[in-house]
Amino acid sequence: MSDEVEPGFVRVRLDLSYDGKDFSGWAKQRTRRTVQGELESALQTVMRLKEPVELTVAGRTDAGVHARGQVAHLDLAAEVWAEHRDVLLRRLAGRLPQDVRVWTVAEAPAGFNARFSAVWRRYAYRVGDHRAGVDPLRRGHVLWHDRPLDVAAMNEAAKALLGEHDFAAYCKKREGATTIRTLQRLSWERDAEGIVTATVRADAFCHNMVRSLVGALLHVGDGHRPVEWPGRVLAAGVRDSAVHVVRPHGLTLEEVGYPADELLAARSKEARNMRTLPGGATGAGCC
Repeated sequence: MSDEVEPGFVRVRLDLSYDGKDFSGWAKQRTRRTVQGELESALQTVMRLKEPVELTVAGRTDAGVHARGQVAHLDLAAEVWAEHRDVLLRRLAGRLPQDVRVWTVAEAPAGFNARFSAVWRRYAYRVGDHRAGVDPLRRGHVLWHDRPLDVAAMNEAAKALLGEHDFAAYCKKREGATTIRTLQRLSWERDAEGIVTATVRADAFCHNMVRSLVGALLHVGDGHRPVEWPGRVLAAGVRDSAVHVVRPHGLTLEEVGYPADELLAARSKEARNMRTLPGGATGAGCC
């Protein structure tokens, strides 16, 4: 599969954010409200296109998950881009609902693919453990955990999860999709207001992976499980009923990382290759 843009077309990068509360995730569905559906409809309307547009996204977020640094691309006929490039952002601001915003639109460099060119995605999961609950003004973005959390214990437990592994124990399996991922960072920090935030960064994520990892580490933080338990679950390689997938509203896609422009095409090709681990575990594709 090539990332070469067809002659006469321009690849356009969009940087956007959204509040996931009232969306059934990113991916377009016939009967449900989605981020992709709203954006594609708005783009078609403001550019007065006869044919629907199709967006490719860096990370397909689930229902209820938010994004502050989402990235997508679409290919436009060169004459359409030339006509609308200077007014597209303003027109989208007037057409889109208030829970989704496009912040920049720009011609993408050669070889760019919002999904396959990405080298990492960074999420944040926010938890409050105050015995009175969560600030009402933050309740849509912070999970309340009703027991005190030991941040040091959670950070110690997270160490066993870093690196390249088969995360089958922490993912909802999808037919034909790999669960091999490289977890680059998983750390917890409590801020001055008492909110405990997990920063989770990986080359890509499989379905429910972040929320499952958070669920396992919360069990360590509140004393229900020992520090070694999340690592043992990973090594077992199968779903553990004790690992809870935490609610989506605490999760935000914060940022997507890309290599230098001259490396975009190579990264896109690499991300589509079959992934393997020592011992024979395999999987195709990146996300």
